[in-house]
Amino acid sequence: MSTVSQQDATAVLTPQQAGDRAHAVLDEVERAVVGKRAALELVMLGILAGGHVLIEDLPGLGKTLLARSFATVLGLDFSRIQFTPDLLPSDVSGAPIYDQRSGEMVFRPGPVFTHLLLADEINRTPPKTQAALLEAMAEAQVSVDGVTRPLPSPFVVIATDNPIEYEGTYTLPEAQLDRFLLRVRMGYLPVADEAAMLRRRLDRAAPEAVLAPHTGPAEVLAMRAGLERVEVDDDLIDYIVALIDATRKHAQIQVGASPRGGLALVQLARARAVMAGRDYVVPEDVKAVAVPALAHRISLRPELWVRRVSADDVVAALVDTVPTPRTTPRPA
Repeated sequence: MSTVSQQDATAVLTPQQAGDRAHAVLDEVERAVVGKRAALELVMLGILAGGHVLIEDLPGLGKTLLARSFATVLGLDFSRIQFTPDLLPSDVSGAPIYDQRSGEMVFRPGPVFTHLLLADEINRTPPKTQAALLEAMAEAQVSVDGVTRPLPSPFVVIATDNPIEYEGTYTLPEAQLDRFLLRVRMGYLPVADEAAMLRRRLDRAAPEAVLAPHTGPAEVLAMRAGLERVEVDDDLIDYIVALIDATRKHAQIQVGASPRGGLALVQLARARAVMAGRDYVVPEDVKAVAVPALAHRISLRPELWVRRVSADDVVAALVDTVPTPRTTPRPA
């Protein structure tokens, strides 16, 4: 377990330092979330890049455990909202209440006033309540009754989303989906990992592993600041723009990625470079994050639903067709 020093609270970490601490966080989280290193790394990339993460998968695969574990190990305040059909926007953002002692209306902050918010089963609530998160996710603030209140920093939303074919769910609006930096799918554990998970449960004689905090809010911000030291060459910028443009011209795509998709690719690629201990981005960084960053931002043509073609498949194929720039590895 590491502690956050006063120097860490004000210093900007180098990309190598930020990467080392991110790996330490992942190692600790993996004590609770078994066999999901790839998904954990994607979530860590989203947190480093200063964005929000959508975890879309079947119930019971550890989505809630993942979010809670990251909050604990990162040393962040944590709140959870269980989205239900009768949830109101004020249940998310807060509302003014009458204080009998003072005789005045006093604002009662909602659970969104936290560092890491788990929006559990976000697509089980109507769009009006989903929209209560839009301002918070986009601008890290909440406006109620004409008063704007800033949210704590850092502010991260990890939302879970059940597949839309399940009953009792509402489609997330495109504007809401576009606010998520990336989408992660966890999937079932391999047989060996699932057996290992059961053995760990028996060995510790407790429902969940006890995790130790490795950072705090100030150090998370310092890790994010380290990303700004990661260089992105002009040829990679052109490559990212070409990928975004290709989504808008692809025959199977009805609506392509927005400019926000390009920003997501840049920041996630920088975060992946940090995780690799580099202070520069290579084409492989962009390719590795293209599907998580772009697949949820595009809309396929309706006839593809019948053919069971997924957005992930289309983006993956698109990445293979856009020419990759040639870059010369930099000296260490």
